[in-house]
Amino acid sequence: MTEVATDLKPTKKAPEPEEESGKMTFLEHLDDLRKCLVHVAAFIGIGFLACWYFSKAIYHFISLPMLQSLGEGGKLVFTNPTDPFIIYMKVAFIAGIFLTIPGTLHEVWKFIAPALYRKEKRYVVPFLFFSVILFVLGGAFCYRFVLPQAYGFLVNLGSDFTPMIAVNEYLDMTLTMLVGFGLIFEMPVIVAFLSIFGLVTAHFLWSKFKYSIVIIVALAAVLSPTGDAFNLLIWTTPMVALYFISIGVAWIFGLKRKAKGLV
Repeated sequence: MTEVATDLKPTKKAPEPEEESGKMTFLEHLDDLRKCLVHVAAFIGIGFLACWYFSKAIYHFISLPMLQSLGEGGKLVFTNPTDPFIIYMKVAFIAGIFLTIPGTLHEVWKFIAPALYRKEKRYVVPFLFFSVILFVLGGAFCYRFVLPQAYGFLVNLGSDFTPMIAVNEYLDMTLTMLVGFGLIFEMPVIVAFLSIFGLVTAHFLWSKFKYSIVIIVALAAVLSPTGDAFNLLIWTTPMVALYFISIGVAWIFGLKRKAKGLV
């Protein structure tokens, strides 16, 4: 009887696929979206009710840059009997949105998490955290440095006239500037996200620096409520600083991609 020798080599175990949530139907996605929107609306509603009680204090805080520029006894005016009620409603609503950002981001995270792989989920929480921090820092910078200088310049420019600044126009302009600076401060986070996938590199950003300066100055001229050189400097300085920070962020993520052999 002849024995047949078989050389059995241990088979290499196939790598486990990345963890991915079970597939969902289109209707299940719509149901999840509906729940997410309902929860976000509930959070904002609760935030609105919580901030309504403090709406006058919040309004006073927002109006302080202009009141300081107007001097002692200066006040904003309204031209419609319903304006104060609408203003306090708007202030409470916007403050409620900011107050409930953590809950809103949590709901957004719950909605998009099933579509992400495990390695992608690692970046979500840090990105959300730094996005909120930088947005708040941008708004704080605008409130502390930009608004007093801009409104002071405008009020002094009109010193030959009696200022009668409508409160709704002031609030709209101020909120636009606060949100604008908050979005500008998101630049490093956006660059970091693009750098992870190799869409932007530090070399690319550095090579386009002179063109970026032109775009930054033009953007500052559009966003700034005044056209004087000092206010343009206030607007352009943080944007240029953020651009350099973004180059550093892109360089760090570029090193990580090179270490993984992706470059």
